Amino acid sequence: MAVSKKSVDPVKKIESDIAKLKKDLDKAKGKKVDTLKKDIAKGTKAVADAGKKAKAAAAKVVAIGKKKKTAASAKQLAAAKKVAATAKTAVATAKTALADQKQELKALAAEVKNAAAVEKAVAKAQAAISKKQAAADKKAAAKAKVAAKKAAIKEKAAAKKAAAKAKAAAKKAAAKAKLAAKKKALREKLAAKKAAARAKAAAKKKAMKEKLAAKKAAAKAKAAAKKKTAKAKPAAKKAPKKAAKK
Repeated sequence: MAVSKKSVDPVKKIESDIAKLKKDLDKAKGKKVDTLKKDIAKGTKAVADAGKKAKAAAAKVVAIGKKKKTAASAKQLAAAKKVAATAKTAVATAKTALADQKQELKALAAEVKNAAAVEKAVAKAQAAISKKQAAADKKAAAKAKVAAKKAAIKEKAAAKKAAAKAKAAAKKAAAKAKLAAKKKALREKLAAKKAAARAKAAAKKKAMKEKLAAKKAAAKAKAAAKKKTAKAKPAAKKAPKKAAKK
């Protein structure tokens, strides 16, 4: 399976290219400053040499001008004046070229200096931002630490409160269950006592009823026996009399 190439952020790539180009540009500007300095040194020498030649040519014109005027001297003077004019033009050209080089060097040096100042200011600003960011990060970290500590304390307190509440609820439930069990046991005991009392009363009532029934039966039997005896007694008295009559 082919490994996919890591995607490149186009913005970061452009920023990287710009940074490289800026570095190359600064390097090129530095080289150009050095070249201009060398060219100015050569140009200064060229102006001096051209000045010497122009001076020599002007002196020659003056010298020829002092000579006796002849066709040959007039020709020499014209040639000398032409050389002097050319030398003078060369001086002006050399001076202009030197002035242009100096102006270019001044502008480039100012640009390089300004770029260095800007770079220094940017670096200083970035350092200040980094310092400020570091302070902000430190403050945020401290704040987060305090918040975490507070949250932990709050959580611990909540857990403690919940545990205490649960314990109290469990204690209350146990007490309620105990009271309910006690009440139930008391009700059962009372019910058993009532049942025993009812059973005892019923047994007592039954025994009394049976005793009364037995007493009644005994009294009835006694009365019947007594009645029978009473009835039999007169008959017994009458029987001997009947026997005597016979």
